Amino acid sequence: MSAGRYAPSPSGDLHVGNLRTALLAWLWARHSGREFLIRVEDLDRVRAGAEQRQLDDLRALGLDWDGPPVRQSERLGLYDAAIARLQDEDRVYECFCTRREILEAPTAPHHPPGAYPGTCRDLTEAQRAERRTERPAALRLRSEAATFRVEDEIHGTYEGAVDDFVLRRGDGVPAYNLAVVVDDADQGVDQVVRGDDLLASAPRQAYLATLLGASPPTYVHVPLALNASGQRLAKRDGAVTFTELREAGVDVFALIVESLGLTGASPGGLLKSFDPAQLPTQPWVVEPPVSSGR
Repeated sequence: MSAGRYAPSPSGDLHVGNLRTALLAWLWARHSGREFLIRVEDLDRVRAGAEQRQLDDLRALGLDWDGPPVRQSERLGLYDAAIARLQDEDRVYECFCTRREILEAPTAPHHPPGAYPGTCRDLTEAQRAERRTERPAALRLRSEAATFRVEDEIHGTYEGAVDDFVLRRGDGVPAYNLAVVVDDADQGVDQVVRGDDLLASAPRQAYLATLLGASPPTYVHVPLALNASGQRLAKRDGAVTFTELREAGVDVFALIVESLGLTGASPGGLLKSFDPAQLPTQPWVVEPPVSSGR
């Protein structure tokens, strides 16, 4: 199976920027003859009722998907199996560092600030045993690459840093970078359309995919929606969710379509003339009343 996907986290209602990315993911998948999947990334920050409201808003926008939505919380066995495979290959080690310790540690010249400096990479068994008495261990990938290249349909060839990133947090929850790679490989997702704030994560994820025997997907990192101050759009910027905008008399679908320079009254209508090469490559600045306070 060849598929694209949209994977929201049910931490709250989707705002108009999220919905715009969802529409683009749908268009890119359908335009390329792929199935379109919905995956609920509910390993963290779940708010009661948010998942259903998100799915309702996607339907109200006119989107459909193939098969029922998949929830990460129901796929823990897959993540455990992937970690076990990496452990068998000696690609995993325990890490006891706090966030503050990582931020305050010296960083290698080729890594960005905050990248893991390898503090726990070569601890002895005695040192690990001692640290286990202090706090639970996270599991990190023992990376053999400093950087990795990915291909993006908007940004072209992108090379980014690959450090020893977390596979499982100290509280036992699988980390995002692991879960998303395992899910995409398992579901046949070979096209990932998402916001360009995640472009820097793509090299880590593509590298991990190769270690797990999967081919990295084709990436499409689309411009974000920004508020009037040039910051990433958030719900604090006023009426930005589907329900809020509709209650304010805004045609949400038309608003998104206009921002993309497209014409059509439905996703199916847009698909007839969809040309990825003609899409805007700059962020969408959401104008009032969306970004106005209440």
